[in-house]
Amino acid sequence: MRLRLYAPPAALAALCALTGCGHKKEAPPPPPPALVKVTTLQYQTVGLTTELPGRTVAYRVAEIRPQVSGVIQKRMFVEGSDVKSGQQLYQIDPAPYQAAYESAAATASSSKLQVERFKPLAEVNAVSKQDFDNAIATAAQNKASADTAHINLVYTKLLSPIPGRIGRSAVTEGALVTANQTTALATVQQLDPIYVDVTQPSTLLLRLKRELAAGQLVAAGGNEAEVQLTLEDGSRYGPRGKLQFTEVSVDETTGSVTLRALFPNPDKLLLPGMFVHEKIEEGRSTDALLVPQLAVTHNQKGEPTALVVGADNKVELHTLVTQRAIGDKWLVTDGLKAGDRVIVEGLQFAKPGATVNPQELPDTAQPAAAAAPDNGATPAAPAPSGTAAQPAS
Repeated sequence: MRLRLYAPPAALAALCALTGCGHKKEAPPPPPPALVKVTTLQYQTVGLTTELPGRTVAYRVAEIRPQVSGVIQKRMFVEGSDVKSGQQLYQIDPAPYQAAYESAAATASSSKLQVERFKPLAEVNAVSKQDFDNAIATAAQNKASADTAHINLVYTKLLSPIPGRIGRSAVTEGALVTANQTTALATVQQLDPIYVDVTQPSTLLLRLKRELAAGQLVAAGGNEAEVQLTLEDGSRYGPRGKLQFTEVSVDETTGSVTLRALFPNPDKLLLPGMFVHEKIEEGRSTDALLVPQLAVTHNQKGEPTALVVGADNKVELHTLVTQRAIGDKWLVTDGLKAGDRVIVEGLQFAKPGATVNPQELPDTAQPAAAAAPDNGATPAAPAPSGTAAQPAS
């Protein structure tokens, strides 16, 4: 006898629901395209400038040292004051040099009188020719000794050879100084005009010379270019200077050059040793493409690259050629064109070939992280430190 099990229809339906009888599991929907923020490039007109960091150097420097030995009697200047050329700074005790000069002068005078007495006697052979020649030679030697003694007497007055500002005195009254000592008594520096020296790669010098010859730089006469100066506190120095391409020296070990500019300094605002920036105007570019620095990365070769959203919202990788930094952006000369949508935010979600959801990022909404220091280096080929440009107003 066979037994049959009977299951109610409701129980069978519940069992099928639990075991998935007659149904396949549906695949999850694909994720939406990644959200990225882009900036659409447009041609702009920018003023190109080169910014060169450097330090001020005195136009002329004179170290005051004694040329005779003696005791300092007087110091005849105020430390930190301006002195004139030929102004007396110190007085060395002149007494011994005065006595030596008077003695030498008396001897020279006696020798001269002896020559005058011997002359008519020599003409009539009353004295020998040899004695007359000896008298002439002795008179010449004594005159030279008197001249030397007079020079030493004059050297007891230490004069400033140049106009300028004098620093601190290394000695006071009563100090013993020696002739041609290594320690300077004081230093005079001429501050008007004043030099600004900058050290840059020699490639920058060649570029600036080409631009000067082509008329791109503002000429200041001769082989010179007009430059502006920015002080340490960011303020602009009023008078403009001249970049002198003739005052150039090349360091053979590093290949760098020292460029020297000359600035008027009537108010003595610039002091030796100050850190400043020179700015050279190199003209304007009317079709410049500026790309935020945050949007530019590098490939394994070190080349600058950027991700661009195409017409079908697919991501494309572009290799760029950059020229210089302009504020927080790169000036791109190849690899992009006007109308390209460059990804600025969401780079970690955008891969070449992927579809993205682009949203325009206004210039005013650019992230603060995009503002990188404007040191002039380009990703493709580092430019000289300090190269910069400012957008034209």
